[in-house]
This record gives sequence, C-alpha cells and structure tokens, in this order.
Amino acid sequence: IHTGEKPFVCDECGARFTQNHMLIYHKRCHTGERPYCCDQCGKQFTQLNALQRHHRIHTGEKPFMCNACGRTFTDKSTLRRHTSVRT
Repeated sequence: IHTGEKPFVCDECGARFTQNHMLIYHKRCHTGERPYCCDQCGKQFTQLNALQRHHRIHTGEKPFMCNACGRTFTDKSTLRRHTSVRT
C-alpha cells in the first residue's frame, strides 16, 4: 500500500489500484452493478459508504462541524470545501 505499487489492473480500461477490493468497486462502473439500495427512496449505489452518506439526506444528520463557525455538514468533502473558502 505505501510503496505506490498498483498491481491490480482493470481489464476494461487499464486503471490500476493498490488493493483488489478497490478494483472490484471500480469494475462496477463498467458493469452498472449497484448492489446497495436505499430502503427509503430506492436510490442505488455501488458502494456501502455512499449509501450510508446518502441516508443522511433522509435523517438530516450533519456529523461534520466547522471548528471556526460551528456550521455542520452531511459529508466531509463539503466541510473541506467550506473551510477552504473561509481561509
């Protein structure tokens, strides 16, 4: 993992990965497989963590808080974008 070596190669497009499970996730973009389904709205996802993030839309949960202003966000990337604008 820390060597930078990417021995797992997608036979469809040549994308390379450090871990086999990342290759498996990636291959879903070629097959269209979306095995994780929201029980509230039916939206489907390729990865479990994406479904878990999506659930926050329904629950209103915002677990990521800006230390500077206290504003909360549903996902870490939105918090990062917010903090980069503030600095």
